[in-house]
Amino acid sequence: MAALTLRSLRSRAASQRGAEIIEMAIVAPLLALLIAALFDFGFLFRNWEVITNAVREGARVGVLPSYTCDGAASDVESRIDAYLTGSGIPSDYDVDLRTDTITAGGRTFSACLVNITFDQGMPTLRAFSAFFGGSLGTVQLSATAVMRAEAQSAPAP
Repeated sequence: MAALTLRSLRSRAASQRGAEIIEMAIVAPLLALLIAALFDFGFLFRNWEVITNAVREGARVGVLPSYTCDGAASDVESRIDAYLTGSGIPSDYDVDLRTDTITAGGRTFSACLVNITFDQGMPTLRAFSAFFGGSLGTVQLSATAVMRAEAQSAPAP
């Protein structure tokens, strides 16, 4: 009888039943975190591309002959705002506009400089880092574009 009980205990100890469930319980949260982080970084990269294109659009409008590029240039800011609003970016971004004189290759020309900064939220990584005592909640995205002003056409006589 004692030999039968000992043999039964050995066979149960060597059994692999239930091992997959334990492995899945260990791996599933890590896999879910990895997938959620991929979504966060995907949205981060997408929004970085959007603000980069918005900066180019704004700088392009700022150098056209009939527009100006100053701090009060409503044409440039309205173009940037239309681009970002159409892309789904919330309106809590900062725009810095200015006209610079640049010298390159012995030539001096006027240029429009546009800079946008935007704080991108990382909801999944924020929750995960808060769970472990970290503070990864937002990442600051920034994009800058400088374009040379086009030559002004001479007024017709």
